[in-house]
Amino acid sequence: MKGPSRMTKTESSSGSKLQPNSHDEEMLQEAELQPWSAEQVRVWRQSQPQLSVWRVLITQLMVAVSFASVVAVWFESRSLGLSWLYGALTVVIPSALFARGLTSRTASVNAMAAALGFMVWQSVKWVLSVLLLVLAPSAVPELSWPALLAGLIVTMKVYWLALVWGRPARTAAPSTTL
Repeated sequence: MKGPSRMTKTESSSGSKLQPNSHDEEMLQEAELQPWSAEQVRVWRQSQPQLSVWRVLITQLMVAVSFASVVAVWFESRSLGLSWLYGALTVVIPSALFARGLTSRTASVNAMAAALGFMVWQSVKWVLSVLLLVLAPSAVPELSWPALLAGLIVTMKVYWLALVWGRPARTAAPSTTL
């Protein structure tokens, strides 16, 4: 009696040959890739946008103050403007603390410290955000929850605006044609 035969990678249990799939082709292409030189890495890093977390936070703060002023003037209600601003600060203050924690020297000692630091500072950020929301009724007289939540949401979405503004201007490649 014959033992079980060994099948190749492209054979199914019925013995028919299968065509290589795209995953196999990708693996072959990856095997052919060569590592980059230091010069290639330097050029690639220069072409990638560098966006400072502090720039994002400053953008968030500027948008928060601007929108809070517009809301207060538009609706002729100081409490709506303060509610909006408090909602925005519920995002900005914890994010600033988080950024400060992640950019400290102890957070970049090694990969384990960085991962642990990220988890700790993310937890601090969440707890502080929830604490600020719980304290909102006592901190803002005549609190408007819809204005507070609108300020919170708009300020969170400023990350996208900061990413768009943070892109470096692309220079046109020199033309080789006349």
